[in-house]
Amino acid sequence: MTEQPQLTLYNSLTREKEIFTPQDPTRVTMYNCGPTVYSYAHIGNARAAVVADVLFRVLRHIYGEDHVIYARNITDVDDKIIKAATEQGVEISEITEKFAKIYQDDLAALGCLPPTHEPKATEHIGDMITMISKLIKDGFAYESDGHVFFDVSKYDDYGKLSGNTLDALRGGDRVGEGEVARKKNSADFVLWKPELDGVGWDAPFGRGRPGWHIECSAMAKATLGEVIDIHCGGVDLKFPHHENEIAQSCCANGHDVFAKYWVHNEFLNMGSEKMSKSLGNVTLIHDLLEEWDGEVIRLALLKAHYRSELQWSEDLLRESKAQLDGWYRFLQNIPTETAAKPVSNYDFKFTPAIFDDINTPYQISSFTVLQSQIKHLLENELSPQNYMRFSTIESLPKSDAECRSIMISQINKDLSVLSFYCNLLGLLQKDPEEWFRGGLDYDALVAEYDAVRVDALKAKEAGDMAAMGALFKRSDDIRDQVKAEGIVIESGPDGKSTWRKA
Repeated sequence: MTEQPQLTLYNSLTREKEIFTPQDPTRVTMYNCGPTVYSYAHIGNARAAVVADVLFRVLRHIYGEDHVIYARNITDVDDKIIKAATEQGVEISEITEKFAKIYQDDLAALGCLPPTHEPKATEHIGDMITMISKLIKDGFAYESDGHVFFDVSKYDDYGKLSGNTLDALRGGDRVGEGEVARKKNSADFVLWKPELDGVGWDAPFGRGRPGWHIECSAMAKATLGEVIDIHCGGVDLKFPHHENEIAQSCCANGHDVFAKYWVHNEFLNMGSEKMSKSLGNVTLIHDLLEEWDGEVIRLALLKAHYRSELQWSEDLLRESKAQLDGWYRFLQNIPTETAAKPVSNYDFKFTPAIFDDINTPYQISSFTVLQSQIKHLLENELSPQNYMRFSTIESLPKSDAECRSIMISQINKDLSVLSFYCNLLGLLQKDPEEWFRGGLDYDALVAEYDAVRVDALKAKEAGDMAAMGALFKRSDDIRDQVKAEGIVIESGPDGKSTWRKA
């Protein structure tokens, strides 16, 4: 059996690139912070989700699909959600269910696999109350004016992930307006707050709602266990969210470690500025999908290494669309006699870039190399003379047929490796015909083209020049629309047109 390549990951906790070694290779656990569902998710959320999806795919390849447990949460209780529901006069579930479904559909359009678990915060309130009660009992948390706070001074390793020290944090409030006076230390963070606008749950420490940080700790424990292998998320969550997760989880569960590996993706920039609501440059996934195929957006998100800032622009999307068009056109022109077979344990002569800290841009560049190799073989006559250029075998085949068979085998091998990489990246997942159709139903458009031309001729005979002009304009628009997709409409002798690729 071919030995699997090793996966290395940059661990934000140790600030080093390390060989990934799971606690149990038959149950590899991974958690990713999902959205707060009160509105549409933005492209920065998409980057975190796509990076985690590629890692999920790589882990499934190495350890087996049934042995990787991936949880991505839904935060469906939050002050913003409660206030929006109050303003609209609806239950919070009406808002959260709507935007959770939109988020799931948007990620599916980007080619993200569904996680193993997708826990909702409201389904784990009991787990949060249990964890908070344990923290109070063990002296790591305290009650104050209807609130419960985590006492950061009781956790010696606080700040280890982010590099923040308690001395540096003592100068300001990190939790919320009006809470400083209730806390022992300004860096203490809230675990439980009094109910808001009638939204709350009964707890031993008073009716209320959970703080943001405790939600992820409780959901991760419920779905994955007390100590998990990998925790993903955007670099903006490193502090305070992930730092606080570590503190409360380790203290509540009695372990020195909450997650062994922390994988953080960098910011996404809109031009020279980081995307933010205050700057008004937030781009929504939902809006982008109205103009671009999800695979175009996915490729654009993967064209920079996840630990590098990504410069987001219209040019990046256009470049990604052109690149995908080229790859799909290449696949479309592959002879039918070739048949790539799935690669499960390919004997790699070197460690693929995707296994080296999820180096997606370098791996994407390998597509071009493989494509060139295959194209070079296909464009030359498959003869013993040309075979010599590609073979290191001293004994050449005795016939053109044997030579052709060997070269086709090599082409198929290269295609299989290309398919392997594409599947790990979640790219080139469509049939080329489907891709170039661009979601358009060419048969229906051609039928409409014929129908409007018939109606245009009838209008001409009736002397209705205005109607005739409008109908012929519609037929021209249809022709231009499919032409932009690389399709030519050809008129038939019986009045029925057909379409073909240009």
